[in-house]
Amino acid sequence: MDVFSRTFLPAAAETGLAVQTVSRHMPIFRRCVGSGDATIMVTRCSRPERPVGDYLLLLTHRRLVVTRQSRVLHRLRLHLNAELRDLSDVTWSPDPRLPGVELAATAIDGVRERFLIRTQHPKQVWQLDTLLHHAFRTRLRTPNERIVATIGNLSAASRTGAPRPVVVH
Repeated sequence: MDVFSRTFLPAAAETGLAVQTVSRHMPIFRRCVGSGDATIMVTRCSRPERPVGDYLLLLTHRRLVVTRQSRVLHRLRLHLNAELRDLSDVTWSPDPRLPGVELAATAIDGVRERFLIRTQHPKQVWQLDTLLHHAFRTRLRTPNERIVATIGNLSAASRTGAPRPVVVH
């Protein structure tokens, strides 16, 4: 069993998703997520501006994938498939009074996506907050420039004594 399957199934069970729901959405998730990508969270969600339709959100260490199931015909569609580094202005607002977390991000096409993740218990709000913080703040740091070699102009280096760094992004 690959990393995705080993981490996806326990994450889905933790949120109480039915096996039928998980198996219906799995083919779409498989197409979007690599076999070596570990699942952080799988949960149902809704969209505050469009309450019609059921959404399932998958967050891995590299991707955010959201599928939508229509209410009448139960057709599945891919709603969002984005690498975390391609999302900008990612915010979330934990609210233990709901209880839930509103997650918002701007996709690479410029569309602002908002999702409401409801929880069963107010304590789970802070668990979600920790997971989102880990996914979006801890793991996504802009890579700093690093010096991998120095190349000096022989005549200039011997006069100034300082080699020029080669910078790799």
